[in-house]
Amino acid sequence: MPEEINILIVEDEKKIADTLNYGLTENDYQVQVAYDGILGLHMFNNHNFQLVIADINLPGMNGYELCKAIRLQNEMVPIIMLTAMSSLPDKVEGYNAGTDDYLTKPFEFKELLLKIRVLLKRVQLPHMPVGTLLKAADLEMNLDSKEVKRQGKTINLTAKEFQLLEYLLKNKNRVLSRADIAVNVWEVDFDTNTNVIDVYINYVRKKVDKDFTQKLIQTHVGMGYILKEN
Repeated sequence: MPEEINILIVEDEKKIADTLNYGLTENDYQVQVAYDGILGLHMFNNHNFQLVIADINLPGMNGYELCKAIRLQNEMVPIIMLTAMSSLPDKVEGYNAGTDDYLTKPFEFKELLLKIRVLLKRVQLPHMPVGTLLKAADLEMNLDSKEVKRQGKTINLTAKEFQLLEYLLKNKNRVLSRADIAVNVWEVDFDTNTNVIDVYINYVRKKVDKDFTQKLIQTHVGMGYILKEN
């Protein structure tokens, strides 16, 4: 493989973990194994993994909890839940926790390999070309790698801040009402009794505009907000 891809396996059944380790290593992946959820999270936080495979019934921290904890650190890394829990409610809980795919035991190893390859294609790996860019003045947002930069400086955003800035960029030079933003970013009707939109605009402003001379995000009093590049 042209680039080293590191996979974390979190599985308490040693026989299954060893089989996965052997099979993935034979397919040129770099593999590390944790036998409980707490150790798995510790390893994830201290190493650079491109994909995670996790069981649900884990000692210490179950797979749902592990998935949620990983998502707090990384929105992008693909996660596959590999488990004997095959009911629809189990799968729904898994997807709600943030997993990308679900494979039930017993499983075909070839199917797991296929899922891994498909998921890795969806994320921005070093050898892949740069994806779709949104630009305004010296601000750039890469929709594939989820990177935001201004004057070459990386700007770290939360998932919701990223969504808000993406919406502003896609509608640059257009005044957006709070109702527009509520429907398109929060997917809810605008509540006139909440200031959540103003609060998040302020969060994004501090990260995107505070340290730069040109202020891109502007307020139109009584009308809404606009990301204006000129």
